[in-house]
Amino acid sequence: MSSSRITNAFTCDVEDYFQVSALAPHFPREGWDAVPCRVERNVDRILALLDGHGARGTFFTLGWIAERFPQLIRRIADNGHEVASHGYGHERASAMTPEAFTADIRLAKAVLEDITGQGVSGYRAPSFSIGTNNLWAHDCIAEAGYAYSSSVYPVKHDHYGIPDAPRFPWRLENGLMEVPVTTLRAFGRNWPAGGGGFFRLLPYTVSRWQIARVNAADKRPAIFYFHPWEIDPGQPRVREATAKTRFRHYINLERTESRLDRLLSDFAWGRADEVFRDAA
Repeated sequence: MSSSRITNAFTCDVEDYFQVSALAPHFPREGWDAVPCRVERNVDRILALLDGHGARGTFFTLGWIAERFPQLIRRIADNGHEVASHGYGHERASAMTPEAFTADIRLAKAVLEDITGQGVSGYRAPSFSIGTNNLWAHDCIAEAGYAYSSSVYPVKHDHYGIPDAPRFPWRLENGLMEVPVTTLRAFGRNWPAGGGGFFRLLPYTVSRWQIARVNAADKRPAIFYFHPWEIDPGQPRVREATAKTRFRHYINLERTESRLDRLLSDFAWGRADEVFRDAA
């Protein structure tokens, strides 16, 4: 266990490998029902990992997944984890109209609450797709009844990000709290430090150092994220995808589960709604 007493937020975006935005050209939404799902077995392995460390987390879950695996969603909730929303069909917020976006996040919230019998307070946009061109989405999220969002990534990236957004939780005028994924400030810019592809690409010691640095220097909890497909090296390979997409999606899949085990040992972890309850 880290010497830090800070409890960080462990989050998982519950979607299957074929629902990833980068693979969208190869898996049209209308064909999803014909693709064998692997998400249930992967989430069950994640639940076992968390249970083994006595840790809790937040599962930002697609409504599409929840409708097909309601017992899995109940297992998540029954084990003391937070069930939060990842929208219904993994459509990027930046590609939707305000009306379509609102319908999507309301439907996802209703599906998850019906299955768990619990309120859903958190939302994360697919691919962190709230940027400077669609900040209206925050009003939609608040109006849909969510208490917090984790949808703005304060980094420069080719697909998302607001580099000059606050690095730590902030409150909007509408009352919604935005909880950005963790970054490390160095050399005049923000560097990803909260999981995702960088957790697989770089040595584990880099992620451990970054999170420890945020805890010690900024005296703030970190928020870490990943996906169930990232612990699944046996998933079907999409050979037709671009070389860049294949590299990003498949790099070090066979190492992720053991790295998560180390991460859960090295730091204290909790649910996002509890870790950041009074953060902003």
